[in-house]
Amino acid sequence: MPLSFSPSRAGGVALTVAALALAAGCGKVITIGDAGAPPPLAPSSPAAASSPAAAPTGGGNDALQVVDQTAAEDGKTGNGGTVIGVQVQENPPKWVQLSAVKSPALSGTYLININQAALYRFDKDSAKPSTSNCDGDCAVKWPPVTIEETGKVYLAGVDPKKVGAIRRDDGQVQLTVGGWPIYRFAGDKEPGDLNGQGVGGTWFAVSPKGEKVKARTA
Repeated sequence: MPLSFSPSRAGGVALTVAALALAAGCGKVITIGDAGAPPPLAPSSPAAASSPAAAPTGGGNDALQVVDQTAAEDGKTGNGGTVIGVQVQENPPKWVQLSAVKSPALSGTYLININQAALYRFDKDSAKPSTSNCDGDCAVKWPPVTIEETGKVYLAGVDPKKVGAIRRDDGQVQLTVGGWPIYRFAGDKEPGDLNGQGVGGTWFAVSPKGEKVKARTA
């Protein structure tokens, strides 16, 4: 299922970003909330401001920078350490890029990572509070989108305010969009694959707002 491509955007292969980004370089610093805790706090809130982890430098052990520009625009090359398909993500990526794209197979825009792998959400998770209910064998089939604790999240067509993070039971940091934990599907191997769409009636491509994107009807 082809993605829409255009002259430059992410990872050397250009993507048609579904919405214009906000001012390049703007973003936020978020703290990493425990699974089952309230959504991560923005740095403007009193609780976040009082926490060393929320310092604007991003130097705390659980601070994460969300940057409203692409990795390429920040001088990054490669994929930050993300893997593809069934390959195991042994170490969390140093950075992750979330890009909004379109596919003829879907009714709306959805997110991909720098490797152009579709990203999904799980109906059995929770957004309020942000909680993942996919562990063990589930997390092997649906690898969570993880990142280093002091890493950067680059965006293309995604509102920084929608991006957060939780700490999973295994200690890994998982990204959330609109409060929903996000995942890859091990069965997606090629750019544009959407083999996880609709699986079990609970897995759906995730929109830039964290909403589930349904298949396009004739």
